[in-house]
Amino acid sequence: MDAYAIIETGGKQYRVTQGATLEVELLDGEAGQDVAVDVLAYSDGQSLRIGKPFVEGVKVVLNITELIRGEKVINFKKRRRKGYSRRKGHRQELAVVTVKSIA
Repeated sequence: MDAYAIIETGGKQYRVTQGATLEVELLDGEAGQDVAVDVLAYSDGQSLRIGKPFVEGVKVVLNITELIRGEKVINFKKRRRKGYSRRKGHRQELAVVTVKSIA
């Protein structure tokens, strides 16, 4: 079994392995920079270490590949027979990251 880590960023938790690519909510930094993230749980393939709240001595280094915007989400409200309707859109700022190392 391969080594993996559970990290939290943007209020969401992700299970990552070395070399994995994922989209997360916007991180502080620019494209090409490295960001270190604390680890909630870590498995080396043999045993599982769970942090309280973070595992001591283990960090995940993420490389920000690019900064993008997510798909547009439309919020539409309507009250029938009242002449009320409201339409609002939102596009989330995202960062595409690659896991450089788990150490």
